[in-house]
Amino acid sequence: MDKNSIVGIVLIFLVLIGYSYLTKPTEEERQVAIRKQDSIALVTRQNVIEETKIKEETKNALPVIQPQEVSESTKNTNQINQYGSFAKVSQGENQFVTLENNLIKVKFSSKGGRVYSVQLKNYETYDSLPVTLFDGDSTIFGLNFFAQNRSIATNELFFTPGTTQNQIVIDSSKSVSLKLKLADNQFIEYSYTLEANTYMLKFDINFVGMNNIIANNLNYLTLNWEANIPRQEKGKKWESDNTTVFYKYLNDEVDELSIRSKDAKEELQTKVKWVAFKQQFFSSFLIADNSFINGFVKVKKIENSDKYLKKCYAELTIPYKNKASENIPMKFYFGPNKYKTLHQYKLKLEDVIPLGWGIFSWVNKFAIIPLFNLLSKFISNYGIIILVMTIIIKLVLFPFTRKSYLSSAKMRVLKPQIDELGKKFPKKEDAMKKQQATMALYKKVGVNPMGGCLPMVFQMPILIAIFRFFPSSIELRHQGFLWATDLSTYDSILSLPFTIPYYGDHVSLFCLLMTIVNLFYIKINNEQTNMSSQQMPGMKVMMYFMPVMMLFWFNDYASGLSYYYFLSLLITILQTVFIKKTIDEKALLEKLNSNVKKPAKKSKFQQKLEQAAKQKGYSQKHR
Repeated sequence: MDKNSIVGIVLIFLVLIGYSYLTKPTEEERQVAIRKQDSIALVTRQNVIEETKIKEETKNALPVIQPQEVSESTKNTNQINQYGSFAKVSQGENQFVTLENNLIKVKFSSKGGRVYSVQLKNYETYDSLPVTLFDGDSTIFGLNFFAQNRSIATNELFFTPGTTQNQIVIDSSKSVSLKLKLADNQFIEYSYTLEANTYMLKFDINFVGMNNIIANNLNYLTLNWEANIPRQEKGKKWESDNTTVFYKYLNDEVDELSIRSKDAKEELQTKVKWVAFKQQFFSSFLIADNSFINGFVKVKKIENSDKYLKKCYAELTIPYKNKASENIPMKFYFGPNKYKTLHQYKLKLEDVIPLGWGIFSWVNKFAIIPLFNLLSKFISNYGIIILVMTIIIKLVLFPFTRKSYLSSAKMRVLKPQIDELGKKFPKKEDAMKKQQATMALYKKVGVNPMGGCLPMVFQMPILIAIFRFFPSSIELRHQGFLWATDLSTYDSILSLPFTIPYYGDHVSLFCLLMTIVNLFYIKINNEQTNMSSQQMPGMKVMMYFMPVMMLFWFNDYASGLSYYYFLSLLITILQTVFIKKTIDEKALLEKLNSNVKKPAKKSKFQQKLEQAAKQKGYSQKHR
C-alpha cells in the first residue's frame, strides 16, 4: 500500500464523519418532524375513538347472539382424540414452585414441568436489575414422542408438583418433583435437586409404567429446549456478538455456532455431551450424565428488540429403552462464565469463554488468569490489579525489550556504512550485489538483522492473549476505576448527538489516551529507525494510520483492555528511555568494528559438517 492509497483511505473516513455531521437535521427540522408525528398520532387516536363508538352503537342496536356452547362430553371426546391417555393432563391450572440456594433462584412451572425462570442472586444487569437468564413463556422445554399413534409434547401438558412451597437450600440439598401423572403407577417425573453453594442443578427424568403407553418401537425421545436470551450489559452490540450456542461432542472438542450470522444452525450427527446457551458473561448448560445420541442447534438474532438479543434452540435425542422403570440423569448449569467456577466440573465448560486458540489460550490459562487471581486475593481494586499486572508482565518481558532495542541500536550505528554500500551499488540491477554486501557486513560485525524482530514475535502471544482476556473477564464486570464505572465495557465520557460510522455515538477516554500514547511511541520508534522510513516512505504513514484505526476499533471495547494497553505503552516508553541512557552508541560501534578483526566463529553444526567432509575426502583418497 503506497502513500496515496493511505491518504485516500484517511480522506474517505473524514468525508464520512463530515457527512454525518453536515446531514444532521437542524433544530427547526426536528421540531417540524415532531409536530408531524404528533398530528398523525392525534388523527389515529381520533379514528380509534370513532371506531369504538360505532362498535358500541352497533352492539347496542343488534340483538346479542350467544355462541353455541360445546358440551362437556364433546370436549372430553376431543381431548381424548387429540391426547389419548394424556387427555386428563392436557388441561389444568398453572402453578409455580421455587428452589433456591445462596447463589441462584430457580422457578418451575407445572405447565410443562419445566424451568420457568432463573435468577442469579449475586449479579445485576447494567440498569441495576437482578440478572435473569431467561423468564416466562418464551421458554420451551419438554419431551416429544409418539404414544398411541399420537404426537405428544410434554411442554403443553400439566405436571403435578409434589409441593407448592418454596424450597430454600441452606447447608445440604433439596428437591422438587413434578409428575405428569396418568395413574398412580403410570407417570413421567421431572426431579430437580439443588445443593448449597453451587450453580449446578441436578435434573432426572424418571419413567414409571410408561412402557405400555409410549410406542414400544421407540429407542429414543426428543428433548426440545428453546429460550429468548435477554440483554444484561450496557454494550448491547458487543453482548449480542458474544451470544450464541456452544456444544461439546462426547469425544471431541467444544464448538459453537457463528456469532456473525443472524441465523446459524448445525446438525450434530454424533454423540453430544452438553449444549450451552452462552451470553457474554453468563450461560445456561444442559449436560447429559452419559450423552445425547445426536442433535440440532440453532441461534437467531431478534431484530428491533431492546429486551432480547437472540433466540437459542436445541433439539437433542435421548436414548430410551422402553422399560417399566427408567431413569435418565442430566444436569443444568445456570451461572457466570467464570473460568475457575466452570473449570472445577472437569467437563470443559470453561471453553465457552473466548480466551483464544492454541498458544494464546495457553498463555491465558497458565499465566494471565493465575496471575490475575493471585493479585485479586491481595488487592480489591481491579484498576490497581491491572496496573500491577501490567508492571509484572513488562518486567518479565524487559530482557526481550532490551534485546530488541540493542538490535535496533546496532543497525542504527551501522547506517553510515550501509549508506556507503548504497553509493557503491547505485544501479537497480546491482540490488542483489548490494544485498549480498550488506549481509556480508552484518556477518563480519556479528549483527543479526532479525535480532530485533524475534523478541517482538515472542511478546505477541501475550499481547493477543490479553486482547481476549479482558473483554471476557467477568471479574471486571461493574468494577469501577477513575471515571470508568464498568471496566468490562466502554468508558463513555461524552455522548455525541450523532453517530460516527465505525466509531459510535460516544467518546471512550481510555481508548483516546491509548491512541495518543501509541502515536507518541511510534514517533519515538521512527526517530530511532529512520533508516527503514527513508527506504519505505509509505511505511511511516502506515504506522501512524494504525493507531487511528485502533481508535475506531476499541471505542466499544472493554475499558479495562484500553487501560491495559495505555499502561503497557507508557511503561514501554519509559523502558525505552532508560535503555537508551544505558547504551553508549559510540562504544557499541567500536565493539562492532573490532569484531571484524576477530576470526569468525563457527557453529557446532558447521564444525560437524567440515569434519564430516574431511573424513569423506580422506577415505576417498585412501581408496
